[in-house]
Amino acid sequence: MPGGRPVKHSLTLQGHRTSVSLEDVFWREFRRIAAEDGKALNALAAEIDAARDPETGLASSIRVFVLERALASGDR
Repeated sequence: MPGGRPVKHSLTLQGHRTSVSLEDVFWREFRRIAAEDGKALNALAAEIDAARDPETGLASSIRVFVLERALASGDR
């Protein structure tokens, strides 16, 4: 299966450590987007965390963010 099993990484959001599990393909693209935007990965994750619906998990919100960026740039 493309993307494989989720891989857990730690992030720091507002001074608190949290673990997020994403497939490697999402981690790679998330890091690329952060670099493209000139942001630290933790800072971009904090922005996504602050904007997400409390009913939606952070990992899901990051996946949707990555997908929306890919679609917006025409990477279908």
